Amino acid sequence: MKIVKSLFGPKTRGRTFSFALVIVAYVIISVLQSGHSIPRMITALLVPVCSYIVAAIGLNMNVGISGELNLGQAGFMSVGGFSAAVVNVVLSGVIGNDILRLAVCIVVGAIIAGFVGWLISIPVLKLEGDYLAIVTLAFGQIIMSLINNTYIGVDANGIHFAFINNTIQLAEGGKMVLSGPMGVTGNTVISTFTVGFVLILVALLIVYNIIYSREGRAIQACRDNKIAAETVGIRVSSTKTLAFVLSSALGGAAGALYMMNYASVAATKFDFNTSILILVYVVLGGLGNMTGTVIATSVLVLLPEMLRFLSSYRMLVYAIVLIVMMIVTNNEKIKTFFASFKKQKGAEAHE
Repeated sequence: MKIVKSLFGPKTRGRTFSFALVIVAYVIISVLQSGHSIPRMITALLVPVCSYIVAAIGLNMNVGISGELNLGQAGFMSVGGFSAAVVNVVLSGVIGNDILRLAVCIVVGAIIAGFVGWLISIPVLKLEGDYLAIVTLAFGQIIMSLINNTYIGVDANGIHFAFINNTIQLAEGGKMVLSGPMGVTGNTVISTFTVGFVLILVALLIVYNIIYSREGRAIQACRDNKIAAETVGIRVSSTKTLAFVLSSALGGAAGALYMMNYASVAATKFDFNTSILILVYVVLGGLGNMTGTVIATSVLVLLPEMLRFLSSYRMLVYAIVLIVMMIVTNNEKIKTFFASFKKQKGAEAHE
């Protein structure tokens, strides 16, 4: 009885549904994959979908739970992704198992992105609203510009670094990892859908544990009323920093998973448009709603490919679907109707 209450209680019902949805979707997709029933273009998007889901979950922690508008999530994805690419090359001769090496790359990408997020949070979180959004947007553009001018190579003598001009002279057998505007080239593809599925579960586990913990309640208190939170002893700055760093780390992990799915990726992939796209996933899924984020991200990433048969009308239909989803998910009358319907059903069941 306690187990049922802990899984399906008023506060934990959403968490249980999120995990159940992800697990059921993974089982169904795996079965269809084994029977070759999924088109190749959809199969190729499975890892990117997982990456965007993890990034959106992290951003929802920042925007939905903490209430801070962050437009730099793509920047944190790029930090984690390009860091993972370097680690992948360095460890290729040390760790032969691809899954283990991928796990190390994801962890390193998350740690470095989290550290960068912590550094950025020191000045950034002193701002609010539109000012915070503009600064995080600028951060994403700065990161993309820095990566576009960075050259990294690895050989027997270690890691070589150059900025703006490529002055690296590699020894025999050396390999360029990051080649400025060309980005990462010749990367070893080691990402899998199963690892992406596990990473989604880990992201949900971390975020839900934070939300239902003392720190999570403090984060939401700071979001609702900073002055009231300070009067009860909550340190607003450190509390907001926790949410920002967690969001950054999950963005870095998502970037690492994404990067390890392609042989070559340019820094322009993680530009301003990507940050806005992830924010769209979060808003359409519902601020603070992790289940909605998973569903909205999956649908909106896969939809353009599923509509490809419409040719030039594809993006028109995609835009119409976005508008309809926005109206439905933000319509107060619809929300009130469903709330009253649930209340009525609950009353009937009680009788």
